[in-house]
Amino acid sequence: MPAASSFPKYARRRLPNALTRAWLTLLMLSVASALLTVLPIPPAALAGGILILALAKCRVILARYLDLANSPTWLRGFTMVTTGFAIIIFVLYLI
Repeated sequence: MPAASSFPKYARRRLPNALTRAWLTLLMLSVASALLTVLPIPPAALAGGILILALAKCRVILARYLDLANSPTWLRGFTMVTTGFAIIIFVLYLI
């Protein structure tokens, strides 16, 4: 009879929890932002891309780290405010 593992938490593969997945997502979005800067694209498109990636990172932080995923109304409100702020920043950049 095979011996049972003395480390039961290693007996099966576990999926990472929500905070680990959020951290990995933020890491991936940060790498995408860095890679976006080395592409030969017009400055306005670069600024728009970086702002979109920043908005995505902001939403991950709001939803997972501040735990607003359980309160969709607050998450939607904060997302609308940050999106409006990003649009104002982008318009001011274009002027």
